[in-house]
Amino acid sequence: MGSVRSHRYSIVSSEEGGMKLSPITLQNGYGNGNVGGKVHTQQQTQTRFVNKDGRCNVQFINMSEKGQRYLADIFTTCVDIRWRWMMVLFCLSFLLSWLLFGLIFWFVALSSDSENQEQICISNVDSFTAAFLFSVETQTTIGYGYRYVTEDCPFAVFMVVFQSILGCIIDAFIIGAVMAKMAKPKKRNETLVFSHYATIAMRDGKLCLMWRVGNLRKSHLVEAHVRAQLLKSRTTAEGEFIPLDQIDIDVGFDTGIDRIFLVSPITIVHEIDEDSPFYDMSKQELESSELEIVVILEGMVEATAMTTQCRSSYVTSEILWGHRFEPVLFEEKNHYKVDYSRFENTYEVPSTPQCSARHLAEKTYIRSSSNSFCYENEVAFMDKEETEDDDDDDEEDQKNIRRDSVALDRSNIDDVKSTASSQDTYPLQLKPLRQQPEI
Repeated sequence: MGSVRSHRYSIVSSEEGGMKLSPITLQNGYGNGNVGGKVHTQQQTQTRFVNKDGRCNVQFINMSEKGQRYLADIFTTCVDIRWRWMMVLFCLSFLLSWLLFGLIFWFVALSSDSENQEQICISNVDSFTAAFLFSVETQTTIGYGYRYVTEDCPFAVFMVVFQSILGCIIDAFIIGAVMAKMAKPKKRNETLVFSHYATIAMRDGKLCLMWRVGNLRKSHLVEAHVRAQLLKSRTTAEGEFIPLDQIDIDVGFDTGIDRIFLVSPITIVHEIDEDSPFYDMSKQELESSELEIVVILEGMVEATAMTTQCRSSYVTSEILWGHRFEPVLFEEKNHYKVDYSRFENTYEVPSTPQCSARHLAEKTYIRSSSNSFCYENEVAFMDKEETEDDDDDDEEDQKNIRRDSVALDRSNIDDVKSTASSQDTYPLQLKPLRQQPEI
């Protein structure tokens, strides 16, 4: 383990340990330099569709019946407005209701006093201030008891009941809107962070687009998953101009890699293959293009089970070709340590090819094909040599067989001749005749 890593707690390999590790000090947004100098480039003036904090840089104009549509969905409007306007709405809703019913009770008291001096509808209400205090006491159920409604005026009794019901409705609506606004998971995004830069480098033999995401809280983000889209203008075959064409960027949806366990910072990887919109882009083409990558992190807040979404984006000047992220996760004796001071840091990888992924794949294919051809030729030549050797051996064997057969024939002929000559040379031995006895 220690032989592979550059030091005990580093996850940088020993081959890359000698490379220069430095925080982001960029010139023109791409290389090793200083960020202090102001450089005017086309990428720096590029208009963002999504800001770094996740807010969409879009303004709506010429909307018909905007106010009516917002009032029709008043609860969502109250939840979405700022807190200052929420507090204004909170105060106005109670003040206006108190004033309205205070005026009604004052008119009831005045009418009863003018019509019949003996019949009193609201006791001890002889001014608007007294009527307003009676309205507040009724709606807030304070009930001091000094001002009260008598049973002689049914209309006054009805208004007291109606104000009590309306006060409960206002309380429920305002408290519900405030609680929904307080529990809104949008604030959870403050502890979900994206790296300021994205990088392009080789990983497992392929060019990959990478960016980093982290969770600053110890509470988990349930069912966390990431998505990404490329925003780029294009012209269709019919000549139609699309200012912001949205193209999905695959981050492992089919294989399930897009679902992450966000305990420590994770590097999201997009493999630049033949289905990637960056397949034909080299480093030079990427630097000269005008595009924006929108990255989205979604998940459920563990405490409330409400879905939250965190967004960010990378323009061309924020994509570093030939860089990798520094490690932030280190192994201690009994635990792992995350160093967020390295979260934004990258280091340069000089061996990263500058060509497009298509060109890189073609060169790799040609190289592999040529190697395969040479290997096949060697195998063919070896087979041919073996065949020729076998043929030579067969011919040599046949020659030996023929030579042996000729030698055998010659030996047989010699044996026959020697036999004949031996018969001619040696004379027959004459044996004496034996006389047979007579009977």
